Amino acid sequence: MNLSGKRVLVTGGAGQIGTHMTTVLAAENEVVSVDDCSKGRREWVPDDHENVEFHEVDLTDEAAVREVVTADLDLVVHLAALSDVNKGDDREVFEDNNEMTYNLLAAMDDVGVDKIAFSSTSAVYGEAPRPTPEDFAPLEPISTYGACKLAEEALLSVYAHSHDFQVWAFRFANVVGPHQRNTVVPDFIEKLLADPETLEILGDGRQEKAYIHVSDTVSGMVHVMAEADDAFNVYNLGTKTTIPVTQIADVVSDVLGVDPDYEFTGGKRGWTGDIPRMRLSIEKARGQGWEPELESADAVRRAAEELLPELRADSE
Repeated sequence: MNLSGKRVLVTGGAGQIGTHMTTVLAAENEVVSVDDCSKGRREWVPDDHENVEFHEVDLTDEAAVREVVTADLDLVVHLAALSDVNKGDDREVFEDNNEMTYNLLAAMDDVGVDKIAFSSTSAVYGEAPRPTPEDFAPLEPISTYGACKLAEEALLSVYAHSHDFQVWAFRFANVVGPHQRNTVVPDFIEKLLADPETLEILGDGRQEKAYIHVSDTVSGMVHVMAEADDAFNVYNLGTKTTIPVTQIADVVSDVLGVDPDYEFTGGKRGWTGDIPRMRLSIEKARGQGWEPELESADAVRRAAEELLPELRADSE
């Protein structure tokens, strides 16, 4: 799909990936950004561009969804999700995420909009061999978040094969960068701003995963949408390298200029449903001509440098 001269709805448009996607798309497209601002922030949405309009919308409200899903749209980029599964109610996460996706698809079908990109997750694979390719089976997620994303992928598959939609489902590694909250890099920064002498690390610190910068995430999505033209396209987006949690702590501490003692909560998982080891195969996306610019360690460092002034301002 050629992403130029289009009208695109971006859900989760005030969040980490959504704000970056909006900025990239607005250079050559009209963007309708929607978010309920429960996690994202209105001030993060680029408002200095004539091609961007923003609406505060709760996607679990079917009537509100139908007001923003209009026949003049060419594409929906669905990034909205409840993701803080270790901090909230699992049933709410599962039901709300699936309701948001169902509401969008039903509204799109009714007005004749038939192209959607979806932010899925590496968590759909569960504890899989590494690097994990897109055709790995069986998919056995161990978290509610992974389960709901897999259910949403299944629903998207129905619309691709039975409603003549074109779908791009992207399974992300851990995305890092500006406007991020409630994940390991901002968590470490917030803890060290509050107490530079001691850093609590969830689990045993040996968890080791791939991390991708949000700029590479967005570039990968845009590139694959331009190249992949099946009815239902599934692509991993990540990096070829991993970084352990203790090294992330080292990087964040170095960016802040502190040298804390590490205290571990213990156990191989940081929380229920945490996958201690994860690296996705990105050969399918590389075969389409995409490469991430930053590997895991560099992505984490850049994210820490970008997040530090944001989180300092939050703490003041």
